[in-house]
Amino acid sequence: MTERRFEILFRENYTSVAQYVARRAPKILVDDVVAETFLVAWRRLDDVPREALPWLLATARRTLSTQMRGALRRQLLNERLAQQPKLLTAGDDRGGTSELAESVGGALARLSQRDREAIQLIAWEGLTPREAAAVIGERPATFRVRLHRAKRRLRKLLEPIPVVEVKSALDLHPAVKEVAPQ
Repeated sequence: MTERRFEILFRENYTSVAQYVARRAPKILVDDVVAETFLVAWRRLDDVPREALPWLLATARRTLSTQMRGALRRQLLNERLAQQPKLLTAGDDRGGTSELAESVGGALARLSQRDREAIQLIAWEGLTPREAAAVIGERPATFRVRLHRAKRRLRKLLEPIPVVEVKSALDLHPAVKEVAPQ
């Protein structure tokens, strides 16, 4: 009975919902918003009233709003990232750092996702350990231990490189200053 009711709901309202969304959203978002709207309807089928179209359009409106906010956040993040200095690139013209840049970049890439995340939250996002712990959903003390271990692992990966070169390379970008060998 539930599947049959949803099929009828979908068949009777799909075109209206799709047209509503198409008039308000960029073409690239239309299919996703319509699909999400009907997914919500499926999940909350018991809440859908007999006159379903207004309920579906309200759901589509909220879904579109969420999608648009997400698209805006992604756009702003991309713009912010484009303005950030590059970590260390092979073409860096700071006097012989291209090999070093590759070594440091490779060391960062070899860290586990958890270790990179800990370092990035502090160094790139500028969060305090307490704030970073909240982002991850763990206690601040637990995060501090994780961060300490991540820094230690990065230092170990960088050991074959002379300390003076590592420190100067790490000074090229604030994202990794904190992990320079002592």
